[in-house]
Amino acid sequence: MTQEKKTVRDERIDMIAQLRAEGVNPYPDRFERTHTLAEAANLSEGTAGVRVAGRVIAIRKMGKLSFAHIQDVDQKLQVCFTANDLGDQYPFFKKYIDIGDFIGVEGEMFATKTGEITVRVVSLQLLAKALLTLPEKWHGLTDQETCYRQRYLDLIMNDESRRRFKLRSDVIREIRRFLEDDGFTEVETPILQSKPSGALAKPFISHHNALDIDVYLRIAPETYLKRLIVAGYDRVFEFARCFRNEGVSTAHLQEFLMLEYYAAYWNYQDNMDYTERLLVHTLQKVMGKTRVEYMGEEIDFAPPWPRKSLREVILEHAAIDIDAHRSKEALLAVIAEKGIKLEDADPKTLGWGALVDNLYKKACRPNIVAPMFLTSHPKELSPLARANDGDPAITDRFQLVVAGMEIVNAYSELVDPIDQRERLVAQQSLREAGDDEAMPLDEDYVQCMEYGMPPISGWGMGIDRFVALIANEENIKNTVYFPIMRPAGAAGGRSESLD
Repeated sequence: MTQEKKTVRDERIDMIAQLRAEGVNPYPDRFERTHTLAEAANLSEGTAGVRVAGRVIAIRKMGKLSFAHIQDVDQKLQVCFTANDLGDQYPFFKKYIDIGDFIGVEGEMFATKTGEITVRVVSLQLLAKALLTLPEKWHGLTDQETCYRQRYLDLIMNDESRRRFKLRSDVIREIRRFLEDDGFTEVETPILQSKPSGALAKPFISHHNALDIDVYLRIAPETYLKRLIVAGYDRVFEFARCFRNEGVSTAHLQEFLMLEYYAAYWNYQDNMDYTERLLVHTLQKVMGKTRVEYMGEEIDFAPPWPRKSLREVILEHAAIDIDAHRSKEALLAVIAEKGIKLEDADPKTLGWGALVDNLYKKACRPNIVAPMFLTSHPKELSPLARANDGDPAITDRFQLVVAGMEIVNAYSELVDPIDQRERLVAQQSLREAGDDEAMPLDEDYVQCMEYGMPPISGWGMGIDRFVALIANEENIKNTVYFPIMRPAGAAGGRSESLD
């Protein structure tokens, strides 16, 4: 019988056995660095005693002179090996070090003839032997499913992915710093809740075995953050993992990161002003500019941003005056007359407010490119928002819409417990009639309000969506390290992420 050819993995397993036989541990427990790769790249020539570590991503083994590049998520650095400098370790390097391995080196900084800063290595240590080979470097990693399913390979191979996720971290850091500098306190609220609340959405449901009750994964942290305002906090915020059991698209995820904040004594107009300041500051800090390109469109975030009512926008883009069609039957009739096809527009389950929202999302929102504040939403769409003093049929609410996407949703919060109870009772009726996105009556929250709630305004912003926008990424999953995926090999053909 012909012996089956060994794979690279088999050969490297054999190599590990050889290393152990020679008294070399291929997986030591530590390596003491003096510098990160980024720090070392900024050192001057002649700096000695530099100890750095990273993954080998490129290697050129020659006679008595060899070069390699080692890398971490922030930096790539060249290292140089010579027989004179390494002595007995040079044959070890040539025999045992491969692309994908982690190594630690010590040496002196110098610049090559081409000016590339490099470590002249005098000591080498293998830190982790890789069994599997990396994808071919010159072609990168281009298969999208592999990028989602094996994000670690994507980050090793693709510079753009590393830049994108650094941008995400920078955005979160700058927003947190800005809020804290303005007196906001970062808090944590429950992910598992006894009632779905905080937004109109279909929840994920689980079961608490010890208490024998159904629990819901957080839709949004809103009502718990407001409880803290009642408790006496002046300004609070949370970077909250949120979950919505809904259909997906390139702009939606079932699990996502939401920033929510609330400030006592503000109204929604104060909040619009603050939103401009916060997001412009963040863009200037992380990108050095207020103009971004998204899908071929240049978007300028320089304030002031226009402010338009939902009625104005629908009239402008759909030629329908929602104030003239105040029943769902009348609104459905004029929508049909205009030839606008809506999704989920079943009059048996959706109320008038939900139809208005559906109409706006279908006929108007895709046409909004530059940042715009959308205001004056119907009360039926905003069960937690304060009614407008001049027109109780609408609320003191705004959304920030950019490039056809809702980036921020904000209110002057409803603080009247009697009004709040009436609205949640109405929502409960819609829920019982079949609208599974309607909000249930939360007696504990209403009772909290009855102890007295000051004027408040706050908002929620999807961090993943905002990062996708400013990173010029059409698919929001490209801004999330590990998007949810069907199990590999699951029925339904190619097992892509759930879209």
